[in-house]
Amino acid sequence: MSLKIVTFTDSYLPYNSGVVHSIETLMEELSSWGHKILVCAPRYPNCIENSNIFRITSVPSPTDRDYYLALPFSGRVNAILKTINPDIIHVHHPFGLGWMGKKIARRLGIPVVYTCHTFYEFYNHYVPINASLANLIIRKVYKNFCNQCDTVIAPTAITRDYLRHLGVITPVSVIPTGIKTEKFIFGEKGWLRKRYGIAPEEKILLCVGRLGKEKNMSFIIECFAAVNKEFPETKLVMVGKGPQKDELECLAQDLGVREKVIFTGLLSKEEVIKCYRDSHLFVFASVSETQGLVVSEAKSAGLPIIAVKANGVSEMVHDGVDGFLTKPSQEAFLEKIMLLLENDDLRQQMSRKARENSKMLSSKNYAYKVLKVYLALVDGTKTGTAQSN
Repeated sequence: MSLKIVTFTDSYLPYNSGVVHSIETLMEELSSWGHKILVCAPRYPNCIENSNIFRITSVPSPTDRDYYLALPFSGRVNAILKTINPDIIHVHHPFGLGWMGKKIARRLGIPVVYTCHTFYEFYNHYVPINASLANLIIRKVYKNFCNQCDTVIAPTAITRDYLRHLGVITPVSVIPTGIKTEKFIFGEKGWLRKRYGIAPEEKILLCVGRLGKEKNMSFIIECFAAVNKEFPETKLVMVGKGPQKDELECLAQDLGVREKVIFTGLLSKEEVIKCYRDSHLFVFASVSETQGLVVSEAKSAGLPIIAVKANGVSEMVHDGVDGFLTKPSQEAFLEKIMLLLENDDLRQQMSRKARENSKMLSSKNYAYKVLKVYLALVDGTKTGTAQSN
């Protein structure tokens, strides 16, 4: 059965994030199986036009000029969807275009699925109001939005439990976001060393993520400064961009490791894969993840993970098998980094396990499980048994 699926998202290409990669991967897999896809997303400057993407007028966010906020009031969307006659709508944010997509689904009488990608409470510093008030509003929005959808997809059990704690009673399916694991197995080696002048004898610690407060990047730099004193032939590569870039560069300078920390800025997907290929360890300290897609990517490339045990990341690492999960203390984090830097046999053993375990998170498995959710809801609509909110 071929479905007509419309996705509403408040961030999409060319914007770069885990949410965008998740949506792009799902849409590519479903399209390859013959399903018809339309993505409704913000319009960005100089974005590439595509017949499968409907761009909606947007404006730059006042707190992040790279992030664009779509104006969820487009009469053309309603006209297009009436022509398409979709079977199901999938939304990826509980506001903006997600709210618009939910409203349209209800008007058309078709099921709506929401994927919970983000713990927004960890992003309250971007909202110009008191943090406690912001969190109160966020929780209320989450609860009300989820309870007006037919199914919620959570990437981890921890995310599901968080939603239940908020009072979400809508059915929740736990489906981790998948990745195209085959892309991380083979590829060019040496690109990262050549581009940034990293010596052959230097071991590379890699961190990929937005340079924002919610990602806890200062923790990584502070830990690396201590590591570099014991292992001077090491480099820290930080891939990504964000509002904390200047602050983090100053921190590295103050700690005396500015020449040892490489800030690559935003890289293409292909270049990020090359960074994985050349690195020895993946270090990650974010406590705000519903899953942490970059952790799965690093494992696919055979990198042992050293991560703070928090929220979704705690379900992505097999502690002591393909990496280590630590307490949120620099002492605990440093201990595991140093263990793997001085024990090549253990590092290589964990590397093999990381690549092996990553196969469970393939993009095809991910798309298949999401498709099962779609089909159950569409079938329920046709037989009159779909949940109504």
